[in-house]
Amino acid sequence: MTVAGLPELPLTALGRRFPGATRGLAALRARRLGERHPVLVDGCGAVLLLVLTSGVHARMMPGLWELPLQAALVLPLALRRRHPAGVFAVVAVVAFVQWVISWWADSHVLPADIAALIALYTVAAHRSFRWTLAAYGTLEVGVLLCVLRWRPEYPIASPFEAVLKTVFFLSGVTTAAVVLGRNVRARQAKLAALQQRARDLERRRDQQSALAVAEERSRIAREMHDIVTHNLSVMVALADGAVYANEHAPEKATAAMRQSAETGRQALTDMRRFLGVLRADEPDALRHPQPGLGQLPALTAQVRAAGLPTELALTGDHAHVSPGAQLTVYRLVQESLTNTIKHTAPGARATVTVVCGPGSVAVEVCDDGRALPRPAEGLLGTGHGLAGMRDRAAAYGAELSAGPLPQGGWRVAATLDLALPDLAEEKPS
Repeated sequence: MTVAGLPELPLTALGRRFPGATRGLAALRARRLGERHPVLVDGCGAVLLLVLTSGVHARMMPGLWELPLQAALVLPLALRRRHPAGVFAVVAVVAFVQWVISWWADSHVLPADIAALIALYTVAAHRSFRWTLAAYGTLEVGVLLCVLRWRPEYPIASPFEAVLKTVFFLSGVTTAAVVLGRNVRARQAKLAALQQRARDLERRRDQQSALAVAEERSRIAREMHDIVTHNLSVMVALADGAVYANEHAPEKATAAMRQSAETGRQALTDMRRFLGVLRADEPDALRHPQPGLGQLPALTAQVRAAGLPTELALTGDHAHVSPGAQLTVYRLVQESLTNTIKHTAPGARATVTVVCGPGSVAVEVCDDGRALPRPAEGLLGTGHGLAGMRDRAAAYGAELSAGPLPQGGWRVAATLDLALPDLAEEKPS
């Protein structure tokens, strides 16, 4: 395997170039092997320890009858990481049996008794503090029993001093095993906490990515709805007008069809413009500004051509209004006029009022038309447009007001707060 196209160095060459690399890799592999196969690794270690202690015992005290005791002390260590407390209990029982037998068999301390320290270390490293304290107390009792059975002798010290020094030495070794085991347990707990934190951060990152994707999908859905619904509604109205005019005024039918074609081309242009934002490789020459307050006169003219008389009142200086806020106002007006075209009877009129203040933009769209009955299947809409308008207005701290007027007709109004961060501002296209 290569990294960034570089050839992989053989292990020998890597070791010559970086002397510590080979040792580090070997230690890492050994650690991973121990984590994956603890019984196998500990079993091999127990067999090796049995061989070593048996060899030492054979040189010190020739004889074979104590070998079973040594095997009973050492071999359970193969399961020390799977069952730390159980292995310690077995080793402690075997050590006590050895202590009992020594009173009539004149046995000595066995080299394999070091298994008790290993078992104590394992309990401290892999079990709770209560288990560690119980094992430590058990082994301290064993230290006292050993000193009582095999009294040490020092040429320059009294018997009491010899016993005291031996107790302190063995207790120190026992305490060192406990301290070492607890330190290993603390390191393992810290490593586990870091790994859990990394998993939590990764999960949180995935959740944030999912939320960002959902938000982007919602934004795209709103834009697609506004572009497609408005232009298709205008085209349908123009086509219906052309069919009617074809029988009475053919020249008006031709004009209506031309306007319908122009509306379709405008829809395609808006679609390409919007999709161009989503493609990073789109040439800059094909990108154009998003619609804003400056395009409202053209929008109302398009609606008038579709058969809905519309008046526009745009007051105030909109130079300080951000592109995102301008786009929001444009979409609110566009969707409101689209709903008027779709849901009102012929003869309706609409008025659009936009007031740009120093810190806000107020928009109001009213019509005086009578609402058409909605089809049972909801072919004229599902209410997603109104929900999209509410979302757009909420991005600027505005609460969209939409409802019927007392004298008839429909009113949509909202006041955008320009002091809020421009959350709705989209990338320039």
